[in-house]
Amino acid sequence: MNNKETVVSCDWLGRTLTIKTGKLAKQADASVLVQYGDTVLLATVVENRKERDGVDFFPLMVEFDEKLYAAGIIKGSQWVKREGRPTDQAVLTGRMVDRAIRPLFDTESKKDVQVIISVLSVDNVNDHDVIGLIAASAVLSIAGLKWNGPIGGVRVGRIEDKFIFNPTYEQQALSSLDLIVAGTDQKVIMLEAGANEVHEDIVFDAIIAGQKAMQVAINLIKDLTKQVAVPMKEETKKLITAEEVKIKEETNQLLEVGRAWMNDNIKKYLFDKIYYTKGERKGAVRAIKENLDEYLFSQNIEKSNREFIVKKLAEDMIEAEVTRAILEEKRRVDGRSLNEIRELSGEVSFLPRTHGTGLFSRGETQVMSVVTLGAPGLEQTLEGIEGKSKKRYMHHYNFPPYSVGEAAPMRGTGRREVGHGALAEKALMPVLPAQDVFAYTIRVVSETLGSNGSSSMASTCGSTLSLMDAGVPIKCHVAGIAMGLASNHDMSKWEVLTDIQDLEDGDGGMDFKITGTDNGLTAIQLDTKTTGLTEEIIKKTLAQGREALNQILGVLKATIPAPRAELSKYAPRIISFKIDPAKIGAVIGTGGKTINKIIDDFEVSIDIEDDGQVNICGVDSEKCLAAEKAVKDIIREFEVGEVFTGKIVRIMDFGAFLELGGGNDGLIRVSEMAPYFIGSPNDFLNIGDVVTAKIKEIDDQGRVNLTMKGLEENMPLWKDEKGKSEGRPMGNSFSRPGGSRPNGGGFDGHRRPRF
Repeated sequence: MNNKETVVSCDWLGRTLTIKTGKLAKQADASVLVQYGDTVLLATVVENRKERDGVDFFPLMVEFDEKLYAAGIIKGSQWVKREGRPTDQAVLTGRMVDRAIRPLFDTESKKDVQVIISVLSVDNVNDHDVIGLIAASAVLSIAGLKWNGPIGGVRVGRIEDKFIFNPTYEQQALSSLDLIVAGTDQKVIMLEAGANEVHEDIVFDAIIAGQKAMQVAINLIKDLTKQVAVPMKEETKKLITAEEVKIKEETNQLLEVGRAWMNDNIKKYLFDKIYYTKGERKGAVRAIKENLDEYLFSQNIEKSNREFIVKKLAEDMIEAEVTRAILEEKRRVDGRSLNEIRELSGEVSFLPRTHGTGLFSRGETQVMSVVTLGAPGLEQTLEGIEGKSKKRYMHHYNFPPYSVGEAAPMRGTGRREVGHGALAEKALMPVLPAQDVFAYTIRVVSETLGSNGSSSMASTCGSTLSLMDAGVPIKCHVAGIAMGLASNHDMSKWEVLTDIQDLEDGDGGMDFKITGTDNGLTAIQLDTKTTGLTEEIIKKTLAQGREALNQILGVLKATIPAPRAELSKYAPRIISFKIDPAKIGAVIGTGGKTINKIIDDFEVSIDIEDDGQVNICGVDSEKCLAAEKAVKDIIREFEVGEVFTGKIVRIMDFGAFLELGGGNDGLIRVSEMAPYFIGSPNDFLNIGDVVTAKIKEIDDQGRVNLTMKGLEENMPLWKDEKGKSEGRPMGNSFSRPGGSRPNGGGFDGHRRPRF
C-alpha cells in the first residue's frame, strides 16, 4: 500500500472528479477516495495470500456498502438504528460493479479477492453508482493484482432527443433512458439500462456515445497509476525438485493421452445426433467422461490419475468444441440455427384463486408469474441514503433448486434472485398504468419451475401475461430474450446466438438480455466472459435481438391479446376520489375515531393522501360503495331543497335532530314538524323514529334547518293529527328565524360532538 498521499483531478462532464490514495485504509492492498461533486466513496481491495482449496471458479467478492450518515440520515426504525443487511439497491449496484470488473481478472487464480465500496457522502445531485465503478477501477489499477484494467463507467440519459451524460437526479426523472455503460478504451464490458420504449438504434447510439464519454475518467485513472508506484504482488516462489519436474512431465504425458482421445471422439458424441433436451446434452457430456475414463483404464492408468485427466480436460474441451462448431460450421448442439428460438408457449388463468397468473415456457425454461393486487397503503416503503420513497410495483423472483434438477438448501433470497427480479421489474415499469388511473399496489412473483437459459427473461414474459390476466391495464406486451456469443480467444471470429442455453454459456461468451415492446426497448443487461464487445457485435446483437422480441411478442399476444376488462372476482376493489384537503381532519376524526369506525363497519381499508386523494379498498364492492358514501357524507356540502330520510337522534324542547349521515345532523324545529301546531316535540316524535325532511335553510354558521311540511312521506304521521296542541303561546322562541332559544337552549350547532 502506498504511504504517500497522491491526488489526481480533472473536469469530467462539467464537474470535478478527484481520486486520492495513500491516506486512508492503509492496511488494505490498496484504497482510493473518489469524489464527484460532494459525493464521496471509499474503495478498498484485498487479495488473500493463499488460494482457496476445492474451488473451480475465481472467488471475487464485491460489496457495496451504503452508510446512512453519508446522507445525514438516522434509520427510521424505532428499535434498530444500525445499518442492517444491504438494501436491494446496494445489492444491485454491487452486482453491476462485479459484472464490469470480473472479466478482466486472471480467472486461473483461486485467491479470494474482495472489493468493498463504501459510500461516505452523497450530495443528492450526483448518483453514486457510476462513481462506484470509477472507484473500483481506480483501486484495482493500483493494487498490483493481475487485472487487465482500467475501465470507466458513465450514465447516459436522454432528454428532448439529446443525450445527457451523468445526469443529476433531477435530470434522471425527466429522462426516457437510464443507461450505464462500462468498458475499456476500446470495448464495452457491461451494460445496465432501463428505457421508456426507446428504439434500439437510439440505444446503440447512446452506448457508443457513453463509451466515448467515459474516456476522461479512464485517462485520470491511468494518470493515477503513473504517479503511484504499483509493485505487482509477488507470487510465492517455490524451488522445484527433480522429483516434481518428473511428476509434471508424467502429468503432461497423461494429459496428452486423454487429449488425443478427446480430439478423436468428442465431435462424434456431440454432433452425431441432435440433443433436443438438457437431459440429453447432460447425458452426452456424461458419456464423454465415462468413455474417456474407460479408455484411460485400458491404457493402465490408475484411478486417481484418470479422475484428474477427466476433470482437467473434459469440460474445457467440450466447451471449445461447441464454440468451434458454431464459429466454423454455424452449428449448435441442439440443431437450431444461430438466430432460432426454442419452442415457445404461454398460458393464463393457470391457478383458480389468484388475481392473475401467467405461465411462460421457452424450451425447458418455464416460469409461472402470479399477480397479487392490494390497497395503495400496501406500498413498500424504501429507506436508504437517497432518503425515503415508496414503491407500488414489486417483482420478486424465486429460483428453487428443483428448477435445475438439484437438491440444495433453501436459505432465503440471494443476490442473483434480487438482480433477476429487479431486471424484470425494470422491463415492465414503462407500460404500467399511472397510479391515478389504477390505484392498486401490484406485486408479481415469478416462480422458476425449470431453468435452462435466461429465466429472468422468461419471468418478464410471464409477468406480462399475468398482469393482463389480472386486468391490470398495462399499455402493451413486454417480451424478453437472452442473446449469447461464441468467439475465439482474440475475438477475430465471433457469432451472435439467439436464446442461449447450457453448453453455450462458456468462455468467450456473453449474456446480453434485452426486453422491449413493439415500440422500443425497456431494459438491457449485459455481462460478458470476454475482454469486451466491439461496436459491430453490439449492433448485430440489438438487431438480432429485435427479431427475437418480435417473435416472442407474437406468442404473448396470441395467449392474451389485451388486459382483461374486469378484475378477478377474488381481487379487492378500489374506489378512488378526491376531497378538499381541508376536510381530511373531519374524515379522520379525533384520534382516528371516525375513519376507524368506517373501516371496521364496512371491512375496508382507507388511504388518504395529503392532496385529498382517497382510496377505499375491500373485497366486497357493495361495502366499498357504502364506505364511500360514509366518507362523502362527512364532507358533503348541503344545499337548500335536498330531501333526507333518516332517524331522529336527539330531541330538545324546541325541536328534534335528524341524522343526515357522516356525523351530520339537521334541526327540525317543532314549528316545522306538521301542518298544525305541536306544543312539544316529545308529543310527536321519539328517538329512533324514521322521518323525511327537506333542507329549508342553511344559516351563516353552516347549521342545517329542516322542515317536514309538504312531504308526502310524512302523511301517515299527520293522519290523526298526532301531537296537536290547542292554542299558540305568545313569544314562543320557536317562531324566531334562525332558531335558537334566547338563552341558547343547549344547542350550539348541528354537528354531533366527537370524543
